[in-house]
Amino acid sequence: MFDRIKEDVRTARAKDPAATDSLEVLLTYPGLHAIWLYRIAHALHERGFPLIARLLSHVGRFLTGIEIHPAAEIGDRFFIDHGMGTVIGETTVIGDDVLMYHGVTLGGKSMRREKRHPTLEDGVTIGADATLLGDITIGESASVGAGSVVVEDVPPKTTVAGNPAHPVGDEEVPLTKDVLANGGSDGDALLGADCCDDDSGLE
Repeated sequence: MFDRIKEDVRTARAKDPAATDSLEVLLTYPGLHAIWLYRIAHALHERGFPLIARLLSHVGRFLTGIEIHPAAEIGDRFFIDHGMGTVIGETTVIGDDVLMYHGVTLGGKSMRREKRHPTLEDGVTIGADATLLGDITIGESASVGAGSVVVEDVPPKTTVAGNPAHPVGDEEVPLTKDVLANGGSDGDALLGADCCDDDSGLE
């Protein structure tokens, strides 16, 4: 458990250039707190305690502003930057090394009890306030620009933006409003790195 928490903190520091101290990340990053609470809720849900799981996810939403259904399936090194207003639906599937910004909705379009939420494959990046609806697949290492509305599959290693979302060049796609203000200079940092060498504060 502690190794996984340490990995989560490393991931946050690698993907957020503002994260300069591991203890600060551990104590003040709601995206991490939300995923930790989700893991407990998911374990309870899988063991046949859905009501307790939902109550815990409700507490998590109150504390962090991030709503993750305990039945969702989420891989390793998932990081939500800022996080406020993020909603992850019941049948969502998220792979490893996915980066998501605040205000993202992974929602459903069907009223039936079926796979009705998006699947994000490994290495996907979702910009702030993007809305992804239905049983769609965002392919490995694809990116979705801030404010986009996605209702169809996105091929691997493709960048999409707009409403409705369509393929564009990487240089055209903001992931947060900060990128627009900075003229895109933070693009590499926002797309994230694979590791963080400095573990200060975790030893």
